[in-house]
Amino acid sequence: MADPFNDFRLEGKVALVTGASKGIGEAVAHGLAAAGARVVVSSRKQTAVDVVAAAIREHGGQAAAVAANAGSADDLNALVGRTVDAFGGLDILVNNAAANPVFGPSLQTDGAAFDKIMGVNVKGPFELAKLAHPIMKTRGGGSIINVSSIGGLSPEPGLGIYSVSKAALISLTKVLAREWGRDGVRVNAICPGLIKTKFSQALWQDEKNLTRFTKQLPLGRIGTPADMVGAFLLLASNAGAYITGGVFAADGGHTI
Repeated sequence: MADPFNDFRLEGKVALVTGASKGIGEAVAHGLAAAGARVVVSSRKQTAVDVVAAAIREHGGQAAAVAANAGSADDLNALVGRTVDAFGGLDILVNNAAANPVFGPSLQTDGAAFDKIMGVNVKGPFELAKLAHPIMKTRGGGSIINVSSIGGLSPEPGLGIYSVSKAALISLTKVLAREWGRDGVRVNAICPGLIKTKFSQALWQDEKNLTRFTKQLPLGRIGTPADMVGAFLLLASNAGAYITGGVFAADGGHTI
């Protein structure tokens, strides 16, 4: 009998991870590289992604660093081009970059903030997926993983328009999964709960609020970026070959 763990290996695959300079994106980039993928790490600042790529290489992986603004169509087009130039193709796309310039009621979100949230959280993944699709199709298929949020499943307090954007990303995931399945391109979404990252610091830095929140979690703690990696490896690899259009909560049981 074949070793089922081989299905999780990613040798010969090329992965692109946005928002990879820290938090979930950084952890996922390391995880994909450890599984054998050649990884392009991307975020807005070149110095930040240089550090992540260097750390992956120090651990024996293959990585390149490309700065790009996930809200800029020109940057995203260049990002995919440089990914292909660096490693010859693209098999795995992790749309992790996100923006949330407003924490509070939706009435506090002006038009500029709304456009930024939607531009980075929805339009950016859409544009990158469109760029990735023909490359993946010619390579026999691929995997696109959109990082949504439990806020996309049910609105979270203080995260109104961010929650709207993440709900739209879930819908986009299902649309593309239905349209691109015959091309061998699988599209899934992971919805993290409260993960201890800089991005979510406003939600966990107050000890009193954190204690109140964790008491109602079945697992009794908030997550870490490392907690997310296994789900991404499943969806990126042949182990998840029959999974598309899925929406998976990774939230310690918060949405039960």
